Amino acid sequence: MNLQSTVALANGVKMPWLGLGVFQVEDGETTIAAVRTAIKNGYRSIDTAAVYDNETGVGIGIKEGIELAGITRKDLFITSKVWNADLGYEETLKAFEVSLEKLGLDYLDLYLIHWPKEGKYKDAWKAMERLYKEGKVKAIGVSNFQIHHLEDLWKDADIKPMINQVELHPRLTQKELIKYCQEQNIQVQAWSPLMQGQLLDNSELQEIASKYNKSVAQVIIRWDLQNNIITIPKSIKEHRIIENSQVFDFTLTKEEMKQIDGLNLDQRVGPDPDNFDF
Repeated sequence: MNLQSTVALANGVKMPWLGLGVFQVEDGETTIAAVRTAIKNGYRSIDTAAVYDNETGVGIGIKEGIELAGITRKDLFITSKVWNADLGYEETLKAFEVSLEKLGLDYLDLYLIHWPKEGKYKDAWKAMERLYKEGKVKAIGVSNFQIHHLEDLWKDADIKPMINQVELHPRLTQKELIKYCQEQNIQVQAWSPLMQGQLLDNSELQEIASKYNKSVAQVIIRWDLQNNIITIPKSIKEHRIIENSQVFDFTLTKEEMKQIDGLNLDQRVGPDPDNFDF
């Protein structure tokens, strides 16, 4: 396994296990540089969203990164998400086109419903299915969906989501949701895998990290991968972007995996998908 290793989604589309997230990265040079740096250093997956307001910068970074790395658009896997205000059939179709234009791309690899906004996500999903059937997006999925949201969604769906991107880290291990998604052939992807930096001074993780001469971030990313979770750590610093990708030269033991699982407190840094008001 290496930085370009992929997992086949339910429809056979191959998605890299490890990518770069750009949540809360300011649009403009900061975003451009992070994306360009990641691609130059071997990343092939970039995750953004309409609400991050940095799709334009991501698009420029993609273009510059492709040139630097000597690859083509086909080598990359680009994800964006439709925001709550744009959920609805026509609205979602329109929002997709806006994202595509900002990114300067003619298709997306993955498009996600960002949050399970009650009464809104089913119409949006119909639009996603249409975009998928028309070949404008290679895979479709959801973000922040709990089990009951997923069950509700496919009462009326033709296509099951291929991805469920959720907050997931050692303080929020989401074991029940992961098991359910695996049974349904939905690939789980972790956002905020490092708990926005809150886990970096955890003594148990530090102890494991020092054994392998790795950082706590690398240990957490490795834990994700060994749990068959796609992960998208965010960084804007080149040395961190590189460091986050250097996780393929060690393996955590079963005991260490259990120990990290044991840090779970069902503790979120982001909103609760069952109780949000945006």
